[in-house]
Amino acid sequence: MKFRQALFWDTNPKKIDTKKNAQYIIERILDFGNDKEVRWLWNFYDKSFLKKVVKKSRCLRPRTRQLWQILLKNH
Repeated sequence: MKFRQALFWDTNPKKIDTKKNAQYIIERILDFGNDKEVRWLWNFYDKSFLKKVVKKSRCLRPRTRQLWQILLKNH
């Protein structure tokens, strides 16, 4: 996936590693991503890992956290 600079404004998107920077990627896409980015995220990362990030993240906005906890509840 080619990441948008607008989504990762504080770093060079070309240097992001999908494994090493997984939590960072997930937080940004869940909070600010578009439909295409969210679909990619949903298909790329394991649902249990997404749940873990949503639960432990200090960066996600409260409404984002609530939405994704509901969406991931049955996965």
